[in-house]
Amino acid sequence: MARINLLPWREQLREERKQRFLVSLVGVLIVAAGLVFLSDQVLSGAIENQDARNAFIKKEIAVLDARIKEISELKTRRQQLLERMKIIQDLQGNRPIIGRIFDQLVRTLPDGVYFTSVKMTGKDIAIVGAAESNNRVSNLMRNLDASEWLTAPNLTEVKAVTAGAVDQANVFQLTVQQTQPEQQPEAGK
Repeated sequence: MARINLLPWREQLREERKQRFLVSLVGVLIVAAGLVFLSDQVLSGAIENQDARNAFIKKEIAVLDARIKEISELKTRRQQLLERMKIIQDLQGNRPIIGRIFDQLVRTLPDGVYFTSVKMTGKDIAIVGAAESNNRVSNLMRNLDASEWLTAPNLTEVKAVTAGAVDQANVFQLTVQQTQPEQQPEAGK
């Protein structure tokens, strides 16, 4: 007799296929979830690493900003010291000039003239004084003009003032420029 299988083999085959499909589907879902979890961990690690690098860079930037500020303060202090040194050098260089100017003022002063006030502002010298006559004031101006250290005398005012019955004086105001004589080149050079 022929063997006839009356069992529903097609349904069993379908059930087996369905189970294999579900097992494959669950396997794929597990693998996909694992990949998603793994990629999330990798990305989180990369983000944390980058955040740590950014924090390190910010810390180093803060250190460099402090150094830059310190350097700018040092540059400012250096500039102030250089300015002070220049002022001191100028004063050291100009120290004998004041003595020369006073010497020239005394040398140019003719008899019968005296100064009551001498004021120097920059290179301008304002002189107030008294003279016995206008000729003495003129002599003073000629002497000032002939001086190597003084130039451009400018008479501002002359007044005749009587101090008592006998004495008469001419009070004058004049300005003169302070200059330095030209250096003579040395013959050996």
